[in-house]
Parts: sequence; structure tokens; C-alpha cells
Amino acid sequence: MSTDLTGQVAVITGAAAGIGQAIATHLAERGARIAGVDIAPALAGAIAELPGEGHRAVSANIADAAEAAEAVSRIDTELGTPRILVNSAGIGRFAPAEDLAAKDWSSTLAVNLSGSFFMAQAAGRVMLEAGYGRIITIASQAAEIGLAEHAAYSASKAGVLGFTRVLAVEWAGRGVTINTVSPTIADTALAREIWVGEKGETARAQIPAGRFVAPDEIASLVTFLASEESAMITGEDVRIDGGRAVI
Repeated sequence: MSTDLTGQVAVITGAAAGIGQAIATHLAERGARIAGVDIAPALAGAIAELPGEGHRAVSANIADAAEAAEAVSRIDTELGTPRILVNSAGIGRFAPAEDLAAKDWSSTLAVNLSGSFFMAQAAGRVMLEAGYGRIITIASQAAEIGLAEHAAYSASKAGVLGFTRVLAVEWAGRGVTINTVSPTIADTALAREIWVGEKGETARAQIPAGRFVAPDEIASLVTFLASEESAMITGEDVRIDGGRAVI
């Protein structure tokens, strides 16, 4: 099985840190030219550290449909037609449902759901014209299981699963696949600040594998779904959760 991505243009949202940065690094190591899309100031530095050459940092608010479309258009012009899109950008606004602020509900859905769709739509258009593409969106175990204080986050990720299935049906015969990857809690710097002490130990105990997933493990799975060998996999949600969703 080959994961040689030499010369392929890969668009990664949320590439400035965490899972997105790990995915960008993994794909770059296999020869892809990375277009990192983010609004974080750290994006330029993260892209500069990637192995290989020809990468680009693209500042864009993906929750705005026009900005998402402009980002893809710029990438298409400057780097070439994207063959891979990974939607990794996301935010979390957590609170008990009765206390969740309307602005936190709206912002979570705007980035996680609408932003992922706008990028898939924009990249999908150029991929369909080219007759080839791989789109992978980072969803979550929260799309399937009930987690306290996750109403907005869970709704956003469940919505991602929904539109992914629809686009898979529409695009499967035209060379473009679209899938989701659903991790359990990822062992990122941010997670290590949130899931500490008893809260973290309880969360780990609920995962049959007994630990959080490493960003590099997520990146390896995404790399396969981004490869030519995954051509018959589309419309799927691939869990990487150590068995969390089946208990």
C-alpha cells in the first residue's frame, strides 16, 4: 500500500496547531504540498516548519462561505488543483445545556459544521472538475455518544456526518470521495490542560484502550483515506476511539 503523495496539493484547515498540524506534517513527510488554512497567528510559523518545500499559509475564516471559496481559489491558482482536503479546524464551547449561550451555540456550528461544509463545497467544485479528490473531515465520538456539556459540539459533529453522507452519494461516481474520522479525546496540548486530574482519569477509564488517541495516530488514518488506495471508501465515519463508542 503506497502513501506517496509527492506533488499532490493538500489543503488542511486548522493547520496551526494540534491535530491539524500533525496531519499537515504527516502529509508533507509523504511529499504533499500543504496549504494550511487558519485564522490563528501561529499558522505561518507552523507551515514554515513543515518538511519539504512549496507550502503555503492561507489566512481565512472558513465560517464565511466567501472566504472559504476565495481560499480554495487562491490555492488552486498558486499551488495547483487540490487533490486532498482535510477539515480539521474546530472549536469547542462547553456548558450545561440550560446555560449554553446562544452565541456559543452559533459560533460552534459556524466553524465546525458550516465551515467544514463551505470548504468541502469549494474544494469539491474544483475536484469534480478535475475528476479526482479526497475529502476527510475530523468529526468526533461526540457525534454518536452523549457527553455532558457538549450540546453544541455534538450537534455540529453530527451535522458533519450528515452532509458527508449526502456528498458521498452525489460525488462517488465522479472521482471524489468524502469521509469522516471520529477520534476520542486527542492527546494534544489543549486537551492536557482540560482533561487533568480526576476528570482526565475518569475520561481515560471510559475508553477500553485506557488512553487518549495520539494526533499522529489520527494523522496516519487520515493519510490512508487521502491516498489513491482508499478509492472505494466514501460516506464512512471511521472511528479511532479505542473502543469508546461500542461500550
